Amino acid sequence: MRPLSQLIFGARWLQLPLYLGLIAAQCVYVFLFLKELAHLVSHAPSLSEQQIMLVVLGLIDVVMISNLLIMVIIGGYETFVSRLGLEGHPDHPEWLGHVNSGILKVKLAMAIIGISSIHLLRTFIEASALGLPTARVTETGVMWQAIIHCAFILSAIGIAYVDRMTHTKH
Repeated sequence: MRPLSQLIFGARWLQLPLYLGLIAAQCVYVFLFLKELAHLVSHAPSLSEQQIMLVVLGLIDVVMISNLLIMVIIGGYETFVSRLGLEGHPDHPEWLGHVNSGILKVKLAMAIIGISSIHLLRTFIEASALGLPTARVTETGVMWQAIIHCAFILSAIGIAYVDRMTHTKH
């Protein structure tokens, strides 16, 4: 390999600190999850069913974001930096064997839609207080969140369609 080719190919390792940073972000989400779970358990008797549901939706949101991080860390590292060498490992993720940048984009788009769905559901639950002084959401806020969610869905459909077209040609 020529020196310039080696330099360009070796530049992929510059992404390693980025993936390590995402692992640090994953640790922050684990801490946030445990903090919210402790809050839920310790305050459960004094919370209403709606408040418990909102906290649980927050926990699900943290888990979904954490899943997104894992997909990006493992899939991105395997696709763009270096092979992990997990073949034959009993915990080898099934999806990792056929991941490429197109599939990773579709999986990320679907995860973002899932996260957006949780936020939208949370907003709809909080919308029951619209018009009250304690309301945390507004009609305009609900409308824009729904529009943004639809934009995420349309974007994911577009990404999946382009990925499918690309694979059909090959």
